[in-house]
Amino acid sequence: MAELAPIVFEIPGEVERPRSRGRGASNTVVPIDRSRPEWLKVRLPTGPTYENLRKLMRSKELHTVCEEAHCPNMAECWGAGTATFMILGDTCTRSCGFCAVKTGRPGFVDTAEPARVGDAVAKMALGHAVVTSVNRDELPDGGAGIFAETIREIRRQSPGTTVEVLIPDFLGKPEALDVVLDARPEVLSHNVETVARLYPRVRPQARYERSLGVLKRIAERPGIVCKTGIMLGLGEARDEVLQAMRDIAAQGTAVLTIGQYLRPSPLHLPIERYWTPAEFAELRDAGMTMGYRHVESGPLVRSSYHAERHVGI
Repeated sequence: MAELAPIVFEIPGEVERPRSRGRGASNTVVPIDRSRPEWLKVRLPTGPTYENLRKLMRSKELHTVCEEAHCPNMAECWGAGTATFMILGDTCTRSCGFCAVKTGRPGFVDTAEPARVGDAVAKMALGHAVVTSVNRDELPDGGAGIFAETIREIRRQSPGTTVEVLIPDFLGKPEALDVVLDARPEVLSHNVETVARLYPRVRPQARYERSLGVLKRIAERPGIVCKTGIMLGLGEARDEVLQAMRDIAAQGTAVLTIGQYLRPSPLHLPIERYWTPAEFAELRDAGMTMGYRHVESGPLVRSSYHAERHVGI
């Protein structure tokens, strides 16, 4: 791993910058609280491995969710030579109250993108590649075909690499989900994100039961690990979190990630509270008693954090 600079910088998830479109009337401009617990401080991404990876992404005209979502683990993951690719552009058709990815009218679908992702994975010599996307609700298949082609290109150009894809809900269309399932990634993930009560405020264009249905269909497919993630700090109660965990486990989900919500800008939903490392540990233990095969739970945990550990679980 590349050496990290010995300075602490602002959490990437709370960079104060203007939001482009789509936050909605419920999200008023509220200043970011600059005080935060010590356990949420991270180090500045730096070092030759990080710089080489950044240059490779730019040369291939690829996006990473590490950058777009201001992931707090970017220093660790990029320094180790791993990243999560974001396909289908950098503009989302939805306006979730927590997300740093911009909202608007997406551009054209780049059918050459899967080949570029495959080439980048091969050049990086990744043992495990993670691919996610923005929502593309304007497309008939929601982008499922591009996901499937990206999986196939990674397999073609880097045969030893295992593949994880983190998908949107495809508006609940089973035929779109089946396109990705038929490409057989080792891990197929779809994030529930929050508890049922908060969906209208946090994910206004999504549906809690729809996301549970996506997980159920994934879990029914043999040989594919079903995975999801939720975040804390948006106003949920502990009992609501435990109920969401039970609901998710009931679908047959194998892997659950739980992390702290970090606010991207003053136009996004405010942080209601910071959950402590001890509370995250308690949730991990509770999850293991519910039947999950693996629970990754901690303040800085994100969907693709330590993703290589979830293959074959």
